Amino acid sequence: MSLTAEERATFKRDGVLIRRGLVAADQVRHAVDLIDESYRKPMNPGDIAVYSQRTFAPELGDRAELLALYTDTGAAELAADLLGDADPVTTAQIQIRVPEGEFPGVQPEKAMHVDGVSCPHLDGRELRTFSLIVGVVLSDINDPTCGALHYVPGGHVAMARWFAGEWSLGMTEQVPPEIDREQGVPFLGLPGDVLLMHHLVPHAVAQNLMPFPRVMAYFRVSHPDHANRRLAALRDPWLDYPPLADTSAPTFRE
Repeated sequence: MSLTAEERATFKRDGVLIRRGLVAADQVRHAVDLIDESYRKPMNPGDIAVYSQRTFAPELGDRAELLALYTDTGAAELAADLLGDADPVTTAQIQIRVPEGEFPGVQPEKAMHVDGVSCPHLDGRELRTFSLIVGVVLSDINDPTCGALHYVPGGHVAMARWFAGEWSLGMTEQVPPEIDREQGVPFLGLPGDVLLMHHLVPHAVAQNLMPFPRVMAYFRVSHPDHANRRLAALRDPWLDYPPLADTSAPTFRE
């Protein structure tokens, strides 16, 4: 499975690509059954806060049924097509936006951010970055108020410019003010839809005002050289994307 020329152009412009119905219904069902069993175990508000920063159902992270959402659907091939090459993915991250009516005030809106940079729960000098995130929809996300992810199309280029010119390790700001004011585009979809998003695309996550949980499986994908050039990759949006690199375009590196 490979990308079309139009999809490559869309990803380069927006930093986001959506493949509808990429994951088969039976694969979705197997994953949902596992997650639902874990979700229905008693949770206290402290559990939810920790899971929201890391992953729900942490005991399922390496289960074959969840990893298959990435490895056996064509998503891995699409990621490798964008990056040229990709490290193996061995862990799934489960993110659930719990119903606000069931757990009031426990899971507030997540402000605009880039994963692994200036996270409030991490040392400001620590980077936990990667190249590409792949998200698989596991519940109906048909309304922005059900805890949808909101992303800023083209924000990967603006963030690279900010990282190169204004940001430094240890800063607490996660995005520049003009990005922080953005509402973003809500990602809506049906079970089996797949989101591929450049790591540098800033995004927020809304509260879930619906009576049912919003469930996504995420896979963090890295170019094999990413770990040795994390800072440089923040400042050059195409460093980890050789197939999309354009030598005539600015890279913003100091």
